[in-house]
Amino acid sequence: MLDARAVRDGFNLAARSYDRHAALEQEVGRRLLERVEFSRLEPRCILDLGCGTGTATAELKKKFPRSRVIGVDSAIAMLERVRRRAGLLRPVSRVCADLSALPFAHQAADLLFCNLATHWSSDPGALYGEFRRVLQPGGMLLFSTLGPGTLREFRDIQVAGGGPVLPGIVDLMVVGDALVAAGFSEPVMDMEVITVNYPSLEAMHRELESTGMALLIRGWDQWAEWRDQLASAMNPRASGDGYSLTYEIIYGTAFGPPEGQPVRTAGGDVATFSVERLLKSRRLR
Repeated sequence: MLDARAVRDGFNLAARSYDRHAALEQEVGRRLLERVEFSRLEPRCILDLGCGTGTATAELKKKFPRSRVIGVDSAIAMLERVRRRAGLLRPVSRVCADLSALPFAHQAADLLFCNLATHWSSDPGALYGEFRRVLQPGGMLLFSTLGPGTLREFRDIQVAGGGPVLPGIVDLMVVGDALVAAGFSEPVMDMEVITVNYPSLEAMHRELESTGMALLIRGWDQWAEWRDQLASAMNPRASGDGYSLTYEIIYGTAFGPPEGQPVRTAGGDVATFSVERLLKSRRLR
């Protein structure tokens, strides 16, 4: 399991160099932004969950200039970069918070955008339950996350005393089940594999550290001890293109359910209604 404090501290350290190395994150974010066109509503409030340095936050504000756009991240150093990026002409709000405990009211947002952040949670059920809580009925959840095939090259390394260990990133089916259990409507997901090439192991090391991806690999501090085994296991191509790493990317879209749709819990299905809905129902009798 990933330690939330270690992840937050790691991203605080990575904030300064993040944008120079986050080519994968930025490309996936661009592909995810293209899917915003499927939104059924002109959103009044947009939450960019796990916003990092705010690349997508600024683009969302540009796309929806009348909307209130809020970047949410647990790393305060990342949020400082959001402030610098947004500027005075297209201001955005910033909130420092854990994605599993969002400080927003019930049904506060019309669009939830979350690029490559949900895999840091050890409890996807609780995470998507919180997302559903803050999303308006009919509002849109749009997210990308890592699949279990990510960084699979590291699984092949065997060294004395143990090599690197990757966390148990959940697969597409588990994510889908978590969305359904949380009560989301019409969940749709797809997956693609992206291969990133590095000219050297040193370049790979630098990028994984600068983007926080190294936090996924237990034993990363022993890099020097298994560097040679990694080079052998990755077997750079004869063409001289260097070393490649695999990233399995899962994309998901779902919508906020109508009020009263039940949510699965350990005690059974639970349906909730607002006071306004109950009062209206009473007046119609």
